[in-house]
Amino acid sequence: MHRILFRWLLGAVPVVFGVSALTFVLTSLVPGDPGRTILGANASPAQVAAMDKQLGLDQSLPVRYWDWLTSALHGNLGDSITSGVPVSDQLTSRLGVTLSLIGGAILVAAVAGVCLGVVSALKGGRLGRAVDGVSLVGLAVPNFWFGLVLVSALAVRLPVFPVSGYVPLTESPVQWFESLALPVLTLGVPATAPVAKQTRDGVLNQLNREYVRVLRARGIPERSVLFRHVLRNAAAPIVTVLGVVVVTLFGGTVLAETLFVMPGLGGLAVTAASTQDIPMVQGVALVFTVTVMLINLLIEVVYTMLNPKVRT
Repeated sequence: MHRILFRWLLGAVPVVFGVSALTFVLTSLVPGDPGRTILGANASPAQVAAMDKQLGLDQSLPVRYWDWLTSALHGNLGDSITSGVPVSDQLTSRLGVTLSLIGGAILVAAVAGVCLGVVSALKGGRLGRAVDGVSLVGLAVPNFWFGLVLVSALAVRLPVFPVSGYVPLTESPVQWFESLALPVLTLGVPATAPVAKQTRDGVLNQLNREYVRVLRARGIPERSVLFRHVLRNAAAPIVTVLGVVVVTLFGGTVLAETLFVMPGLGGLAVTAASTQDIPMVQGVALVFTVTVMLINLLIEVVYTMLNPKVRT
């Protein structure tokens, strides 16, 4: 475990540094002027220049990045250029929305994908080919198109769920669930495809092993063979695929939160990028990067626990 943590730290530090530097540079290259955005189109060049100087934008790019980096290392992510609100406060208030969305989507992908994969492996035939076909379609269908289909079907024609908005869990658990249903399905259903495919292949591979025939010959119930032995031995690659799915979901949240008007980090990143709010973009990128790195650490720990060969 200590070796895993040490390797993770060695990889996490340069990744976080590299992502923050690249995000800072790319955001700075976006056309536009934050001072002009704040003051409006009627502001004079002198007023815009004074605003840019007040914001520290008159300094060189390396100096501005160094100032941000040293402040971030001390726990200060700065203030938003456009609103003046501390970046950490904005991130804290919106992080729960994004995590709820990703958590629900990965739950849908894991439960539905494993169930479909197991059924396909046991039944085979047409059902197995159907799972392969659904997997290819799921990987090819854009999330935004699937989200629009869900809105048309379950919010417009059949007003089952709200079209947009978010209700906190503390206000109403029922409305919280309803507000998350469509965006969670938008992200979770397409993500089911690779999980189902990996589960099917893994279970089929284990079912053909010698130990399965031995267990059946000893009279072990089929349910016990499947859940206590086959699925456990096939779990390591499934967990790896789930880790990849979780990482891709972070990119999908930007689309889902914009489409369903949810106050999460993805929508905040879009707004901040359009106004060149560099401190806010940096804060969102930092949270996403650290979260992804922590998920990779968790996946590696779980994989090590499931695979004895890795431990040795």
